Amino acid sequence: MNKQNLTMLTEFILMGLADRPELQAPFFGLFLIIYTVSVVGNLGMITLTKVDSRLQTPMYFFLRHLAFIDLGYSSAVGPKMLVNFVANQNTIPYNWCATQLAFFILFIISELFVLSAMAYDRYVAICNPLLYTIVMSQRVCWVLVTVPYLYSAFLSLTTTIKIFMSSFCGHNVIRHFYCDSLPLLTLLCSSSRDIELIILIFSAFNLVSSLMIVLMSYILILMAILRMNSAEGRHKAFSTCGSHLTVVVVLYTTLFFMYVQPKSSHSFDTDKIASAFYTLIIPMLNPVIYSLRNKEVKGALHRLWENWQKLPM
Repeated sequence: MNKQNLTMLTEFILMGLADRPELQAPFFGLFLIIYTVSVVGNLGMITLTKVDSRLQTPMYFFLRHLAFIDLGYSSAVGPKMLVNFVANQNTIPYNWCATQLAFFILFIISELFVLSAMAYDRYVAICNPLLYTIVMSQRVCWVLVTVPYLYSAFLSLTTTIKIFMSSFCGHNVIRHFYCDSLPLLTLLCSSSRDIELIILIFSAFNLVSSLMIVLMSYILILMAILRMNSAEGRHKAFSTCGSHLTVVVVLYTTLFFMYVQPKSSHSFDTDKIASAFYTLIIPMLNPVIYSLRNKEVKGALHRLWENWQKLPM
């Protein structure tokens, strides 16, 4: 029976963000703007940190990867969500659902550890400025992003395969606007306790371990800043960390709320609002935060605009 149910299930129905028809059109317009700004902002950040010679430092190397990750997981969710706002039936094929889940997990876990790498980069820059170019060599920077990508890919495949190799009971309605692991667990025939435990343990480990790196880095940074005699030096040190801290606080607060609690404690309506925030709004905010609070990025944008104006029309 389990095998029969598994083979008969060819698609899922996504409940969407809201089940009130009068909200579909306003939500489509709102999230189209949010997703467009996210794509333009993150592609712009990737391009800017790649072409501007003054932004070829470890900090902007990590920022480029953060923009790539934000673009990745917002694009794993955003386009399908927008289609569902205007479609008569919000269906997603079985294989596409698995693919969406795999890519989403890959990018969201990568983001946590790239943010940790960025915190470590700021620690070295402020606490050991004379050794900065040696410690944060190009090789080290690549290791600090490659390891999270590989680790995230492993967890992504493990979770996705574990869920989609289980038996679904013929129920194919997902109470969400994308294929997330927690709503999918409620559709399984067999006991989902082992999968739920895997998700809970690794979610807690990923959040706590990456956050500990961030906290330790900023505790040491704060101690170094307090020892500075120059008020200008303290202000400059704080300004280089402000954007990163803002992104960290917003993302970690949302993810702790979402994943580090038992399945029985979840309200899917509340989870959908939190999910919309970190899947679409945070990827839009990140390039905005780094652009508005970073003089070097604003300077690079200004130089790019001036060079564009000089081009023959």
